[in-house]
Amino acid sequence: MSKVWMITGASRGLGAHIAQAALNAGDRVVITARRRESLDELFPNDPSRILKLRLDVTEQAQADLAVQAAQAHFGRIDVLVNNAGYGQLGPFETNSHAQVERQFQTNVFGVFNVCRAVLPLMRGQRAGHVFNLSSMGGLIGMGGAALYSASKFAVEGFSESLAQEVSGFGIHLTLVEPGVFRTDFLDDSSMAFGSEPVADYAAFVDKLRGSCAAGNHQQTGSPARLGEALVTLANTSNPPLRYLAGSDAYTQVSAKLARMQEQILQWQTLSSSTDGP
Repeated sequence: MSKVWMITGASRGLGAHIAQAALNAGDRVVITARRRESLDELFPNDPSRILKLRLDVTEQAQADLAVQAAQAHFGRIDVLVNNAGYGQLGPFETNSHAQVERQFQTNVFGVFNVCRAVLPLMRGQRAGHVFNLSSMGGLIGMGGAALYSASKFAVEGFSESLAQEVSGFGIHLTLVEPGVFRTDFLDDSSMAFGSEPVADYAAFVDKLRGSCAAGNHQQTGSPARLGEALVTLANTSNPPLRYLAGSDAYTQVSAKLARMQEQILQWQTLSSSTDGP
């Protein structure tokens, strides 16, 4: 039986490839983006299988309307992919308060908004699968990406808790934690640098910008293969809570876990010392 997917931020990058993978698998897809017309450039008009909608995930009302339209068109939503997001880069002190708020409005509150709109439908179905796009940066803090990592760490904590809350209703949740993939993530259209330069960080920022430019569109990960992997997970009866996408994510997260375990054991006696009356 074909599934109905709803994917945010699907006008390019990982979202577009996930949508195409779902269509290739014979499923139906609700494809959303902030600019509805951008979807026409990528996907055909095929109302029997594709519903294209405008959705700015920072707006709860738009999320609610999109879910209502999806239900009216296809009758259900089986798979939700919260993919919309971007990277706010640069040292923390170089980012303005407005840039901090915008990063969290999109990467965190956007996930909240869409989940809040979709979960009642999935609960009513007593079935569903939510994919929340995190990052290996949601498990590993990265200098020069404090805000981006903070937003993805928030998605991690939210998702781990939410998974426990909805499991009794037949709803699965998987955190997708990609490494570096060949998308537009390192383009100016998908990332932003802090707007308040600080002289002490100038050399660091120059190095960060150079690294981003050198790695742009040279990343090891294939977005098409990630889309295929999510289709596989969506058809798995017992999917994982976390899915590390890419050998780089696997290697770097595994190394961090080893370092954490070593440090935890090193300070175990002091940890236990706080027990008592």
